[in-house]
Amino acid sequence: MATAYIVDAVRTAGGRRNGRLSRKHPADLGGIVIDALLDRTGVPPEKIDDVIYGCVSQIGPQTFNIARTSILSSKLPESVPGVSIDRQCGSSQQSIHFAAQAVLSGTQDLIIAGGVESMSQVPIGAPLTVAKELGNPFTGEIGKRYPGETFSQFVGAERMASKYGVTREELAKFAYASHVNGAAATKAGKFKEEIVPIEVDIEGEKLVHDTDEGIRWEPDYEAMLSLEPLQPGGVISAAFASQICDGASAVLIASEAAVKEYGLKPLAKIHTMAVVGSDPTMVLEGPIPATEKVLKQAGMTIDQIDLYEVNEAFGSVPLAWAKAIGADLDKLNVNGGAQALGHPLGATGTKLMATLVHELRRRGGRYGLLAICEGLGTANATIIEVV
Repeated sequence: MATAYIVDAVRTAGGRRNGRLSRKHPADLGGIVIDALLDRTGVPPEKIDDVIYGCVSQIGPQTFNIARTSILSSKLPESVPGVSIDRQCGSSQQSIHFAAQAVLSGTQDLIIAGGVESMSQVPIGAPLTVAKELGNPFTGEIGKRYPGETFSQFVGAERMASKYGVTREELAKFAYASHVNGAAATKAGKFKEEIVPIEVDIEGEKLVHDTDEGIRWEPDYEAMLSLEPLQPGGVISAAFASQICDGASAVLIASEAAVKEYGLKPLAKIHTMAVVGSDPTMVLEGPIPATEKVLKQAGMTIDQIDLYEVNEAFGSVPLAWAKAIGADLDKLNVNGGAQALGHPLGATGTKLMATLVHELRRRGGRYGLLAICEGLGTANATIIEVV
């Protein structure tokens, strides 16, 4: 039976909005993580069959196929093709799925799957707001099917909290833990294996960016709890939302033949993959049915999974997921999540995969699960197995 291996997984440290990475061209960020994979694995650049990159806001510096512009900003030769995809916040997780499927089909052997997003240069929602005179995506038949819906992630986060009984106190505790765990992991050097240091120029001073900028090193639980909600009577506030973030990430997916030919040492293999659609008016509920589907396909239960990464787009998403799935919170986002470390949209899937695979190996675990909510109710879920 064919196997798709994760040979290595890297990411940049998250950059805050208008922070250390804000002036780096997104294609340069994409090229940096490609080069890191090549340097760390020793794979001949010309042997890469394809580069698949996720990016949500494909406009301005992130348009014209950012996978290809990232290739042309890297050590890869011109002969390597690239393609950019948009499955919203799960875009680079989908890039892993597409890469694994190519390997499993026997059509390709070495693929770089990743993603990039400069939210400082290309703000969230820019493709709609910048080109609003061209029309709105929800005024066609979809508007008739779901009259009055804006498909807002903020509304979706509130609906998730309400439907699954997630309280303001639970949200505050979870957000507080995200920062505490992120700070502890950073201080313990747990991210060193996955973070690619980047030299940046800040007002003429050369600095090395190798630490996630969004972490609150001394978080204040009471301040988080007291912050005004985003909508009257709601429970979601800015303290319980993911941070705007600049960054890139990538993994190298290889066939068994490539592993043998180039003497590679895989970190893990792709065990099972699933993708689902769910109620778009809930917006963010997809990780629940996606997890149920991937576990069923794998013939496993959630108790068999050693660690899980469920993106903290809002704290209500992983908390609702845990309640619905019956998951152990002690296995969830153990090194902090997007509330502390940032959510660079199209780069988040492979970013979380890098964190998951390295921490799983560090703890001597076997199975890890990654799930991400995506706009309009879609979601990917991936189970990996350490080798």
